[in-house]
Parts: sequence; C-alpha cells; structure tokens
Amino acid sequence: MTPDFERQLIPRDDALHLIGALNVMKDKAHNAAHQWKLLDGDGHVPASPSYTALLQHATDAQDLSAEVLRLTAEFARSPHHTTRAGSIVLKKLAWATTASSHAPPHFAQTAEYALDLLRSTDQDNRQYFSNNMVHVHATGRAYLRRASEALRDAAEELDSHLGVQRFLAQLPRHVYPAAPPLPRPGGRPR
Repeated sequence: MTPDFERQLIPRDDALHLIGALNVMKDKAHNAAHQWKLLDGDGHVPASPSYTALLQHATDAQDLSAEVLRLTAEFARSPHHTTRAGSIVLKKLAWATTASSHAPPHFAQTAEYALDLLRSTDQDNRQYFSNNMVHVHATGRAYLRRASEALRDAAEELDSHLGVQRFLAQLPRHVYPAAPPLPRPGGRPR
C-alpha cells in the first residue's frame, strides 16, 4: 500500500471503539422511540396524561442528544474525520446530532400540552391539546428514529471500512524497486 492510501485508513482499534459507542447510542435512541408511548393500549390519549413522565422523556432525550453531540465533536477533533470513510461517518454523525437535538423540545412541548390538558375544562380546548400532544410526541419519536438510523449508518460505514482493511491485509505486499539516483548536475552519469 502506498503511504497516501495508508493515511486514508482509520486504525482498527479506533474504528471498533467508535462502532461500539455508535451501537450503544443507536440502541438507546431506537428503544426510546419505540418505548416512549403517549397513547394507551386502545390508541387513545389518556384522560390524565402524566406530566412528569412526559417531562422525563424530554430529560432523557436531552441526555441522549448531549451524548451524540459529544461523540460527534470528539470524532470531528480526531484526524480520522479527514479520511474518505471518516468524512462519510462525520456527515452521518452530524445528521444524528441534528435529529437527536430536535427531539427534546418536542417532548417538552408534549409535557406542556399535557399540563394544559389537565387544567382545561372546555371540551374544545381539551381536544386541541390532545391532538397537539399526539402530533408533537410522534414528531419527537420520529426524530429519535432518524437519529438511530444515522448512528446505524455511521457504524455500518466504519464496518465497511474495516472490511476493506481486512481485504487489503490479505493481499500480498509488493516491494517496489528504489528509483535510480538522479544524475548529478554538470557531471556524467556513472
């Protein structure tokens, strides 16, 4: 392999460490998107939704978003982000950061609508708050799914990169002969 090509490779241990971290965060985002439910078993908004439970969704989503942001910043500071594979991974991490950062405000707004719903006695207002809760909560969950997908894609890109490295390691190394010395100026070649 040429030195220029070798500089494009992310060291195996670094890639494996990052894949592990990406998979942990991917699973957290995926599980949250599927476990954080607003609707009851019949598909209806509960008459008295839990403000604190919905606020906890916002808190947990904020924590996840901070983890994704930290991981993205660490990777952006590493020399690996300048490689071909690294630039693709960084793009996917940037999307995961953006998507995960949009989720917490949606869950916080859902909690706000729940509080308004609990205090409202007017049926039209209750329906308005109920509809908005469903829409905003679903949007927050969708952002978590998108973040999970972007994290999965980043891990898959790194895994493919490692596959290329494994393939290249199996190829026989070619030794190129040294170039003949350049003739000295004003002298005859020897």
